[in-house]
Amino acid sequence: MASPTHSTDLDAAAVVGRLRRTFTTHRTASPEWRRGQLTALRTLLTDHRDELLRALADDLGKGPEEAYRTEIGFTLHEIDHTLDRLDGWLAPRPAELPERLLPATAHTVREPLGVVLVIAPWNYPLQLALAPLVGALAAGNCAVVKPSELAPATSAAIARLLPRYLDGDAVAVVEGAVPETTALLAERFDHIFYTGNGTVGRIVLAAAAPHLTPVTLELGGKSPVVLDPGTDLAAAARRLVTGKFLNAGQTCVAPDYVLAIGDTAREIEPHLVAAVRETYGDDPAAAGEYGRIVNTRHFDRLTALLDSGRTVTGGAHDRATRYLAPTILADVDPDAPVMREEIFGPVLPIVPVPDLDAAIAFINERDKPLALYAFTASEDTKRRLLEETSSGALTFGLPVAHLTAPGLPFGGVGESGMGRYHGEYSLDTFSHTKAVLDKPLA
Repeated sequence: MASPTHSTDLDAAAVVGRLRRTFTTHRTASPEWRRGQLTALRTLLTDHRDELLRALADDLGKGPEEAYRTEIGFTLHEIDHTLDRLDGWLAPRPAELPERLLPATAHTVREPLGVVLVIAPWNYPLQLALAPLVGALAAGNCAVVKPSELAPATSAAIARLLPRYLDGDAVAVVEGAVPETTALLAERFDHIFYTGNGTVGRIVLAAAAPHLTPVTLELGGKSPVVLDPGTDLAAAARRLVTGKFLNAGQTCVAPDYVLAIGDTAREIEPHLVAAVRETYGDDPAAAGEYGRIVNTRHFDRLTALLDSGRTVTGGAHDRATRYLAPTILADVDPDAPVMREEIFGPVLPIVPVPDLDAAIAFINERDKPLALYAFTASEDTKRRLLEETSSGALTFGLPVAHLTAPGLPFGGVGESGMGRYHGEYSLDTFSHTKAVLDKPLA
């Protein structure tokens, strides 16, 4: 098996060239190869569970339960879902033909794209490197995985373990930072899958353009929550706290801010205080499952946002340990600093709005979010949010949960991204659906 590669310009070309030679042998198209690689990846995750959990704790302070559930367990479920259904997904699908072409038969087949590049972020450094890889392998591709240098322990673990379990002539890991990523992007790939922010997403898209390489961009943005009068505020608060402060708020689909209609802005405050205490205790710093901010740069950015509103709970922070308490801000002005960028941390602003019309207008005046959440008992409110807004996903009653359903596509729209994956949608992303028509000569 090939060893992990720290790329230079020459190394990047060599890595991609080696994988492309493998792809031309057609061995990765074999269903047996695909299943073997997915099974081996599953074995890696189970054999090295404790090692991976330690790496995630080192990088992000993740507690073992949360880290297993959101990183290892999530990826295992994706593998199992894919293995259970792969034969059916790969089967040719008959297509209807117009009468003028008869007699003839037609069908579609999914064929591998070739050599793909997966660029992973730091916030879920294991899941977001390996879950796309599941789709790439299931589709029969060779793949280069670029883990995030901002999660060095997890990056090192991926680089060390993947070559031990997967086909080293078909899967490569390239560690490094901007120079290494730039070198990879200079090569021709058959698909690039990037998870991260819009600034780098534009760089990836520009690098892909000369080669006409298709790109999936899983970005982010400010995912709003609409809080409707008549909602069970205690239940809504518990679910908001769970979704928002997972991974210390460093989740691309975390609720970014709450548009609280009417009196709900004031009424939910004590419920949020109680939910934070119930979830993390009187001192979240001592809670074993509450994480830390990834680095001091992001810590300083987040603490600069704390004056954007009245502190309902939280606000405590320690730069030495990169701890920032789960924080709720009330009476937040729409133009406050905390509302000008994706927060990506454990700060939840509450923005009061007078009615649903104002909430919908607020959402539509801004970039299309990766997710839109709502707590409401009104079917009319649900209908209006479905029909009058656009977002990567729309979820009622349970933030973040949609990404755990492999039957649903995960992806953004507009500024929040392009393309989709999870389950069969991953196979679509990493495959070409080829039309086949057979017309007899006689």
